[in-house]
Amino acid sequence: EQDIVYREPGPAVARPQVIAWTPLEEGAWSRIVTPDPKLLFRFSALTFNAHRIHYDRPYATEEEGYPGLVVHGPLTAVLLMELLRTHAGRPVRSFSFRGLAPLFDLAPFRVLCTGKDGQMSLVAQAPDGVAAMSASAELVPA
Repeated sequence: EQDIVYREPGPAVARPQVIAWTPLEEGAWSRIVTPDPKLLFRFSALTFNAHRIHYDRPYATEEEGYPGLVVHGPLTAVLLMELLRTHAGRPVRSFSFRGLAPLFDLAPFRVLCTGKDGQMSLVAQAPDGVAAMSASAELVPA
């Protein structure tokens, strides 16, 4: 099931503040992702998503009030899943995610994964360290 929520135009969203990433706990996996207009345009094309907030900067900033291009929620979920797939060493049985806050192409963000006994927790952190997406996954038993 997929529930998508579109927001009404509102006041301009503040530009994200960039912080130093907190150290990872032992056994955690992470990747720093630097979104750019090319990546967002290509993902829009790949997924047939024509919403201009992902590839038209003047529209995203001047019409919708965002500080930059909006990173697709499904792209963020794919990046979380790919981090897990790359490091887990076994298949994923289930995966679910929830978008919490938008990410923009203005600064890098971090995807990270922790877990134990095949129960995994994943998060995409905005440049200010705030969770932009949370996810959970279960791995197939070894």
